[in-house]
Amino acid sequence: MLQKVFLWMQKRERHLSAVAMAVGFIFDSLYFERIDLWQTQIVFAFYAAVCFVAIPLHHWIEMRLGGQEHRPRWRLILPLATQFALGGFWSGFVIFYGRSAVVGASWPFLLFLVLIFLGSEYFHRYHARLVFTSILFFFALYSYAILAVPIYTGSIGTQTFLASGVLAAVVFAVFTVFLRMLARERFLSDVWRIRVGAFAVFALMNAFYFTNILPPLPLSATAAGIYHSVWRVPGAYLAQREAEPWQVRYLGLPPTLHAAPGESLFAYSSVFAPTALTTDVLHRWQWYDPARKVWITRSVIQYSIVGGRESGYRGYSAVPVGSVGKWRVNVETADGRLIARIPFVVAPAISPPSLETTVLK
Repeated sequence: MLQKVFLWMQKRERHLSAVAMAVGFIFDSLYFERIDLWQTQIVFAFYAAVCFVAIPLHHWIEMRLGGQEHRPRWRLILPLATQFALGGFWSGFVIFYGRSAVVGASWPFLLFLVLIFLGSEYFHRYHARLVFTSILFFFALYSYAILAVPIYTGSIGTQTFLASGVLAAVVFAVFTVFLRMLARERFLSDVWRIRVGAFAVFALMNAFYFTNILPPLPLSATAAGIYHSVWRVPGAYLAQREAEPWQVRYLGLPPTLHAAPGESLFAYSSVFAPTALTTDVLHRWQWYDPARKVWITRSVIQYSIVGGRESGYRGYSAVPVGSVGKWRVNVETADGRLIARIPFVVAPAISPPSLETTVLK
């Protein structure tokens, strides 16, 4: 019976690899909640351990047995385990990177997921798979280090990002040593392609970071909005806003706020940060100049946040709006990396608008 199962797996290896990756996606989508939970860290560590062992062991078996007819069919479990672990990595990254309010900041990861699925179908030859899976593993290590290092250091910024890269490179170096020990001939034939691919991933991640394409993980905006007034009461924040039309409520279009000349509007944001992480957040108020077609910064307000709260650390800023037209408030880190963006339109108030009070998250 078991022999028939392995024979069936051998005939459908490529399709089962894609299924294993999809199962990894589904598992993480149901399981992951917060990046700083120990359960989440254990799952990511398990994925890394599976890849660390399964990739070299699979190629050691293939190299030792070569073209022998009677190769153990259980070896098919190793590439499936690798695909499951990588699928788990990607789904975790989609969950945590995608929680940024600025969805466009996560496009490199979504693009890479597409490349992974294409690679699963077309990079099926042995040599290519060794290079491909090794490079994917380094990308997974680097992406996870960017999430994990701030949790243990309690800080974010350029130094933390660089430390993440160093940690990922060291772990990957140990992995290549293990790979060389088990499958020396195969590794030496592909070593330069593995190194060039890993360096390309390293350079690309740094380019994404220093051009502010990567979101400032592990920070994420859990709520953000613009209001006529915001105030704090014991245990909650309240705000006054105009009634939202269906285009704003369901389509996410920028709301229109009617304000008298010199009236102040309030920007509210709730930013999640892992426990023990302390950093600064900026509210950058910008008005769009239609004549020059540029965004002009009118005010920058900074305050500190402390991590740990499930729904994020809450804060607000108020700025007099002296111009009608398009506005936006960028919620940023101290080094200018975008956490969230709140677009809105200011229109002149012919009469005082009707306002409703709401409880903010």
